[in-house]
Amino acid sequence: MLQKNGRQSNSAIARELGVSEPTVRRRINHLVSTGQLRILAVPSPHAAGLTLSAVLNLSCELKHLDAIVQTLIGFTELRYVVYTTGPYDLVCEGFFYSHQHLLDFLTKQIAAIPGITRTETSVVLKAAKFSFEWELPFDVENSHRARR
Repeated sequence: MLQKNGRQSNSAIARELGVSEPTVRRRINHLVSTGQLRILAVPSPHAAGLTLSAVLNLSCELKHLDAIVQTLIGFTELRYVVYTTGPYDLVCEGFFYSHQHLLDFLTKQIAAIPGITRTETSVVLKAAKFSFEWELPFDVENSHRARR
C-alpha cells in the first residue's frame, strides 16, 4: 500500500486492512528499523533539469574494483552503481543536464579513476518504464517447496 501511496496515513492503512492504527505504526516502525523498508521522497530528475540519462558500462582491473566503486558512489550524477557478471564489471546509470555535462563527466571524472580499462556509454532516448514499485512475480512462500 505504501508503494502506491507513500503519504497514506497509518489510520487509512489500518482502516483498509481492518486492524488498529497502532498495529500499522508498530509494523512500519519494525520494517524501517530492520532495514526491510525505507520511506523517502524520490525527486524527478527531469524536474531538476537533469534531462539526459545514460547507462555507463565499465570494464575494470579486478584488483581495483572496490576502490573504483567507492569513487563512483561519491558522484552525485550516478544514482545506480552495481557489480555485474558478463562483459562488464560495473554498470551505472546517471542523470545529466546536457550532452556536454555527460562528456565532461566521462572525460574528467570517469577517465581519472585508476583501474577502469574500458567504458561503453549508452544515452537513454526514452524511458518506457521508470518505477520504484515492484511486486514478487510468484508465491515466494510456496516457490521453494516446488523446487525440492
